[in-house]
Amino acid sequence: MPGPIPTPVAPPPDILRCAYMELVVTDLAASRNFYVDVLGLVVTEEDSEAVYLRSIEEFIHHNLVLRRGPVAAVAAFSYRVRSPQELDRAAAFYTELGCEVRRAPEGYTRGIGDSVRVVDPLGFPYEFFYDVEHVERLAWRYDLHTPGALVRLDHFNQVTPDVPRAVKFMEDLGFRVTEDIQDAEGTTYAAWLRRKPTVHDTAMTGGDGPRMHHVAFATHEKHNIIAICDKLGALRLSDRIERGPGRHGVSNAFYLYLRDPDGHRVEIYTQDYWTGDPDNPVVTWDVHDNQRRDWWGNPVVPSWYTEASPVLDLDGVPQPVVARTDTSEMAVTIGADGFSYTRPEDDDALPSWKQGEYKLGHQL
Repeated sequence: MPGPIPTPVAPPPDILRCAYMELVVTDLAASRNFYVDVLGLVVTEEDSEAVYLRSIEEFIHHNLVLRRGPVAAVAAFSYRVRSPQELDRAAAFYTELGCEVRRAPEGYTRGIGDSVRVVDPLGFPYEFFYDVEHVERLAWRYDLHTPGALVRLDHFNQVTPDVPRAVKFMEDLGFRVTEDIQDAEGTTYAAWLRRKPTVHDTAMTGGDGPRMHHVAFATHEKHNIIAICDKLGALRLSDRIERGPGRHGVSNAFYLYLRDPDGHRVEIYTQDYWTGDPDNPVVTWDVHDNQRRDWWGNPVVPSWYTEASPVLDLDGVPQPVVARTDTSEMAVTIGADGFSYTRPEDDDALPSWKQGEYKLGHQL
């Protein structure tokens, strides 16, 4: 694996929050149906090649772009910065690292002005912008709210083969770790990092990468997530549910994981916690604690660990995937020799009647 990424002399851009993701989809009509008719995102603008969507409380042009293309992938993880001047800092920061940097004064997507796009040292396509077109914030339009209303974009989750290397670089970029998963030998399996004062704007998950694990939208309450499940069942789309609903130990949030028509993973998420104090403590979970991923102790399906979306370079070419060399989280928790616990002080691991759920080949 490559060595640590050097810390640039140039200061990083002042990032406010994750703002939107640009997804390439192979069937634009099917994806529009899923995100608009099923999940209830609002169409800001659309044409034959792209659909621009936003959540109920958003006032910038979009939180999600669906763009027609030959390969389902992620074209950009996009962040809003604090001022237009931060774009110069972004360009200088990544140029010093030797990254590919491109700037579009007119923006790369509708409704977004002057933007910088880069491929970062981890292989991910990032965008930074400030200027936006304002649109109507629909928070007060209760006549338009659905039982499962998605109110804002919450976070990204990225798959990378070397989590500590990725975390150190994200800290250089100004992110702070809120939670992570480790084992007694010091292997880090995942870390959650934030700019806004919640648990995360993105997470780094150990695995073959660079890939996109999921994009997450928030609801106000957990009953909104239950309503989405009921709607999927009524539409005979329950096979879109990959995992959940449930409550995470990590983040303490209520969750649901869905797969869109191209297999892109979408999390519906609510009720995490405030992390804005300067001395906010980092929470570290033992990789063998079976409540870290699901507070109720439900097993994680293997696809959640192994499948993810490719990411593109700035020319739209899929990035090569590098294999993880550290032990995978799936291997140590639900592999043939894996084990988990509910109470670490107990002599035994899970009771025999539950262990089978955590072994590959026993999930029916």
